[in-house]
Amino acid sequence: MALKKRSKVSAEFNMSSLTDIIFLLLIFFMLTSTVVAPNALNLKLPGRSDTPAAPSTERLDEVRIDAAGGFFFNDRRISQSELEARLQPQARRGYSMLIAPDREAPIEGVVTVMDMAMRLDINGVLAAEE
Repeated sequence: MALKKRSKVSAEFNMSSLTDIIFLLLIFFMLTSTVVAPNALNLKLPGRSDTPAAPSTERLDEVRIDAAGGFFFNDRRISQSELEARLQPQARRGYSMLIAPDREAPIEGVVTVMDMAMRLDINGVLAAEE
């Protein structure tokens, strides 16, 4: 009786095809990451100047927002439409105003004044309490 020898199956794994796939994925991600633009704000931080700035003698107009959401322009109560009418003639390059909300002031009022300043091209300086 003729007995056949059983051939033993090798349990080895060929890694060359796996390394090819890994290198292809690495190249793909490296190329696509350079194409994707980052979604970030382009902020310009203030620089340092060696010459001291001269103190400004110009008094800033103050827009205050109280806790009830009322507007005050230079300590006089004023409505939103009157405030915009008052700021309209002041809308020129270099004009600045101080926005001083109370601690409990609604955010909507602050945003309204800041939006007004942006539309009229006015520099709004937000004075935050400590």
